[in-house]
Order: sequence, then C-alpha cells, then structure tokens
Amino acid sequence: MPAVASRDRTPPGPKGLPVFGSIGPFRKDAPRFLLNATKEFGDVVFLRLANQRVFLVNDAELVKDVLVTNQSNFKKSRALERAKKMLGEGLLTNEGEAHLRQRRLVQPAFHRERLAGYATSMVQLSTRTRDRWKDGETREIHDEMMRLTLAIVGQTMFSADVETEAAEIGEALTTVLAMFNLLFVPFSEWLEKLPLPAMRRFEKARDRLDQTIYKMIAERRASGVDRGDLLAMLLLAQDEGTGMTDVQVRDEAMTLFLAGHETTANALTWTWYLLSQHPEVEARMHEEIDRELGGKAPSFDDVPRLNYTERLFAESMRLYPPAWAIGRRAKAAFSLGEYVAPAQSIVLMSPYAMHRNPRYWPEPERFDPDRFLPEAVASRPKFAYFPFGGGARLCIGERFAWMEGVLVLATIAQKWRLRLEAGHAVDHQALITLRVRGDLRMTVESRGPLADARGSSRLS
Repeated sequence: MPAVASRDRTPPGPKGLPVFGSIGPFRKDAPRFLLNATKEFGDVVFLRLANQRVFLVNDAELVKDVLVTNQSNFKKSRALERAKKMLGEGLLTNEGEAHLRQRRLVQPAFHRERLAGYATSMVQLSTRTRDRWKDGETREIHDEMMRLTLAIVGQTMFSADVETEAAEIGEALTTVLAMFNLLFVPFSEWLEKLPLPAMRRFEKARDRLDQTIYKMIAERRASGVDRGDLLAMLLLAQDEGTGMTDVQVRDEAMTLFLAGHETTANALTWTWYLLSQHPEVEARMHEEIDRELGGKAPSFDDVPRLNYTERLFAESMRLYPPAWAIGRRAKAAFSLGEYVAPAQSIVLMSPYAMHRNPRYWPEPERFDPDRFLPEAVASRPKFAYFPFGGGARLCIGERFAWMEGVLVLATIAQKWRLRLEAGHAVDHQALITLRVRGDLRMTVESRGPLADARGSSRLS
C-alpha cells in the first residue's frame, strides 16, 4: 500500500441515478450487483447508495487492513446500527469497550469442554430429523434445516425442546429478517415511526421472540440450575463482580439465537443443493463417512477425521456465504490502496464477491472441496476467504458452526441422498443472510443399511 494516497481521486464505479445512486440494482440483487461491480471496476469501487458513500473492496490485503490491522479506526456500518431495533446491545451490534466486555462474558460458552456436550445434542437432533424422513418422499429442505438448527440452538442454548414451537418461531424469525431490508433503506428512521402494516408485523414477531426468551430467562433464574448450556453461561457470567441483567442476557441470547439458527440453516441448505449437483463429491463424502464412522453415530471426537466433509462444507460457504457482506464505518479518513475513504464513509467487503475473485479462486464458479486442502489454503492470503468475518469481531460461534455443519451432514448422509426435484430452478435471496429464494424441494433417497468399515451392515 502506498505511503501517501490521493485524496482527490474517487475510485471508479457505476454512475447510478441522481439522488438514489445505485440503490435500485443493489436492493434487487445485492450480491450479484457487488460481484459485477468488482468485475467491471476492480478491487476498489465507489458506490453511491442514496445518501451513503460506499467503498467496496475486493482485495484480501485491504480486507485484512480494515478487519484486523486498523480495526480500531472502524465501527459497525449502518446495517448493524439499524439492527439494534431487533438485537439490542448484543455482541453483533455493540461497540468498543462494551463489546469487549460482553465478548469476555460470553466466550466461555464456546470453550472446548462445552462444545463436546453440544455435539451430542447436534447428533441426537439430526438423527431425529433423518428418522422422520421416508424413502422416495419430497421434502422442502430449507424448512427442514431451519427446523433442525432451531432445535439445536434451542437445546444447546436453553436446554429446551422448541421443535413443537418451530413453525411459530420460524415464522417470527422470517418476518424479522425480512423486515431488516426495510430498516436499512434510506430514511427508514422515519418510516418505522409510521403505522405501516410491515412495521406492525415486525413488532409482533419481535415480541413473540422476546416472550420465549424472557420466559426461559425467568425460569432459569428461579431454578438456579447450571445446565451447562449457553443460557447458563450468560446467567453465571461475571465481569468485575457484576453479572448480566435480563436485558443484556436477552440481547445476547437473541443475537446467538438468530446467528446460530439462520446462518447455519442456510449454509446446510446450500450444501445439500450443491451435493445434489455434484454426485462425485457426494460419493467421496459418503465413502469418508462410511469408512470413518463404520455405521455408528458421529461424535465430537469424529469431527477431525471427517476432513473431506468439512472441506465440502467450506467450499459451499465459499460459493454461498451466509453473511454475504460485511460493512464498517470509518472513524477517520482511511487509505485503500491509491484511494482514501473519507471519515464516516462505509467500507464494504463482500465474501460473495471475494470468494469469486479469480486471483484467489481459479474457475471460481466450480465446486471443488479440494480448494481447502492444507497446501491450497496455505497458498492463499487469509482474507481471500472470510465467511465468519475477522479480527476482534470474528464470529464468536465459528467453531460451533463448523462442528454443527460437519455433524449434521454426516448424520443425515449416513442414511440418505437428497435429489433436487426435476425442473426446479434455484436462486438466492439476499436478506441479512443469503437464503434460497422460495422453496428447495428435494427427493429423499435411501442409501440402504448403514455399512460399517468391514462391509457388514447395521441399522441405527
């Protein structure tokens, strides 16, 4: 990076419309818009999104500069400033010393000894899901993965079986996430004060989620029992002799509830889709699962041995990262190569675009888990791949998510193959996370009895 950057030059970028700039094509399909902008204009692109000045960067070293090297010069961008409407002052939205303090309080929930216990729940609930399915039937796989990850986060966070409420909670979460798009548009601060039907739906959905979480907090405080779950860790956490208030616990629980449920469900949904389109990858995964597990249920200790399954999950998140964009607001002017982002401007980094940068990913649209072999990973800059962010704000649940992805895939793939319904077109929908647009209907095909490593078989 040059020592002195020009303060007079503006990076190239789409011209856009008067007043609104490029907000129209951005809202229509933001991931593709950002990807196409990097293809046309390069690694630093200037975007005008209504009243926001945005600098899109698509260079791994510049991403590292923003997220790690100079992270103290940045705070959360408008998107997560507005997300406080839903998440309060949780880890995702908090800043500065308050963020560091809350992260220290929450971190023990993700220590290795806790993860081992969570793994057991993940496998039990995945087994329950796969055992509901029948050979030859068609399932809406996004709904199935949402239901499963909701059950997992409910069990690990609250030691509660929320599957009976899955439809109602899932509907509330979907309403909340859809409303994020409205909260992010220019002048939404005024829109949310109007008696709009969409705002009433959002508030009703938020209240429904609050009701569930505050009830669990109250019951756990009354019992005083440490169940070894995330809620227990939040309630027992102490910082300088002071524990969390109910509001703080609610904000952290809501953040983890949304992040742990929605993002992993999307990652798994995209993975099943990609496996259905690449039978050779699926076959290698099945071979590894059968060889390493021998027909038994996977466990925490099996995760390191399922390295091909982990690689294909990583490659799925390369192509369809649940967090498709990460924004930061510059506190002071900041050099981006030969350009300067003024104070208060937004620096936007898109894993969706970066993960398709041909400098780092030859044939970027090709699905190839071997991109994540150790020698291949070592050959790339670290921030050519950042589905969980980076720096001090690296997703606190990253290890949880990797383990969950591998265990869910291994448990279900022991018994089933999933085949995309004929003629079913698949596309993405960019809300706060990258979802499948509409349904993902897949046919369930039996793999037969679970085979052990010696070729005999047994059912589980």
